[in-house]
Amino acid sequence: MPELHDDLVERVTTSLKEPVRIDPALDARVMAEIEAYPAKSRGVLGVIRWLRTGRPLTVTPLGGLAVAASLVVLVVGSRLLFPPTPGSVGGATLGSLSDSAVIQFVIVAQNAGSVSLVGDFNDWDFSATPMQPVRRNGVWSITVPLAPGRYRYAFLVDGETWLADPSAPPAPDSDFGLPGSVVTVGGS
Repeated sequence: MPELHDDLVERVTTSLKEPVRIDPALDARVMAEIEAYPAKSRGVLGVIRWLRTGRPLTVTPLGGLAVAASLVVLVVGSRLLFPPTPGSVGGATLGSLSDSAVIQFVIVAQNAGSVSLVGDFNDWDFSATPMQPVRRNGVWSITVPLAPGRYRYAFLVDGETWLADPSAPPAPDSDFGLPGSVVTVGGS
């Protein structure tokens, strides 16, 4: 039996040692195919198209930890490099500080069909101040002129879910136990 195995191995190695004959026109055919390939598939647009195609992504636990650590460094670094400017409070940004100020309220509510701003300034009327979607990624925004003072407010998502502004000071407990935030306009 070992002789049969040795004979088979010898025949295979002999056939593998034989020179391979390549068609001399192969290079010319390959180059012709490359030249015929549409130019739009090459260059920057080709790279962009390649980047946009879906590919499976596998992240190891150590890789996920590295990504999370990078995000923390970015957030903390951006706060150090770009501290909040005077006139900003949480998610609200002050416009002018004359008799009244223009306040921009912003909230991220992904998959929301509607978001309303409710507060002391509109008698908690959910239909009085509907917010507008800014981007498809769930960012909603509205600007409201407010006189100097301190106001409690919240966001009402899809007419049923109350959200406090995660980037503003929390309001003292309400009589109804609903979450809320506080914005102070002017020197009050």
